[in-house]
Amino acid sequence: MKKINRNELTKEMIARAMQCKTAEELMATAKTEGYDMTKDEAEAYMAEIHDFELDDAALSNVAGGSCYTECPLDGPM
Repeated sequence: MKKINRNELTKEMIARAMQCKTAEELMATAKTEGYDMTKDEAEAYMAEIHDFELDDAALSNVAGGSCYTECPLDGPM
């Protein structure tokens, strides 16, 4: 099992994590994705995840979805 690298998380993985109600549930979800997570790490992620909620558009942006069309200052790459 590997440690979680936030840069490798997909929007689907983030959405599944946000559905977890407990640290144990998050640990089990991470394990199914091949990640190793301690209870302390899971509790910290739970606190971070549940401090805010993302709508579908924001979740897409977090996962790298739409900056290409929504970043007017940067322009297309």
